[in-house]
Amino acid sequence: MEALHTTFVKSSAVYSDCPEAHIPEFAFVGRSNVGKSSLINMLTGHKDLAKTSGKPGKTQLINHFSVSASAKAKPHWYLVDLPGYGYAKVSKKERNKFKGLIYNYLLKRENLFCGFVLIDIRHEAQAIDLEFINWMGSRQVPFAILFTKSDKLKGKAIEKHLDAYKQKLLETWEELPPLFVTSARSGQGREEVLTYIQEIIQQAG
Repeated sequence: MEALHTTFVKSSAVYSDCPEAHIPEFAFVGRSNVGKSSLINMLTGHKDLAKTSGKPGKTQLINHFSVSASAKAKPHWYLVDLPGYGYAKVSKKERNKFKGLIYNYLLKRENLFCGFVLIDIRHEAQAIDLEFINWMGSRQVPFAILFTKSDKLKGKAIEKHLDAYKQKLLETWEELPPLFVTSARSGQGREEVLTYIQEIIQQAG
């Protein structure tokens, strides 16, 4: 699997500290312990780009990484690792701080081309995820859904869980957002997601 040339840029504790918004940006967000860091590492081909942990709530800052064609090429786009939402084992004040950080970024970041919302495909639709997805839609933040941990299910079970989630979304959505099934372990979905990112950049001109 060819690795993308990816460089850590900075971590930001507040939205106003984010890097200059001069290239397209793609942000990854999801409920704590959904496998976000592992998926980012799989997509980029770097084992330790985003720090993984068995404990939820590892990511607590906005982390920017630049992605380019080679070490000598100019950065092509930013990959952004956002804090997880809904982590119960911190104070309500801390949860609200993370929520505010995420929402502030998603609403104000002018070069955000797409937010990828990560969902654990093994579970039924969770209220907290549906609430977040509906919030993204109501605020017209462009996004796609990445279902994670597909390697934990067999083929027919994947389709069953995916169809159930689609039906749940269609209770409130007239049209489904783009959906991708992924696995950090097997690499499933890598080419599809990276192709989707490149298509968005090309369409923007």
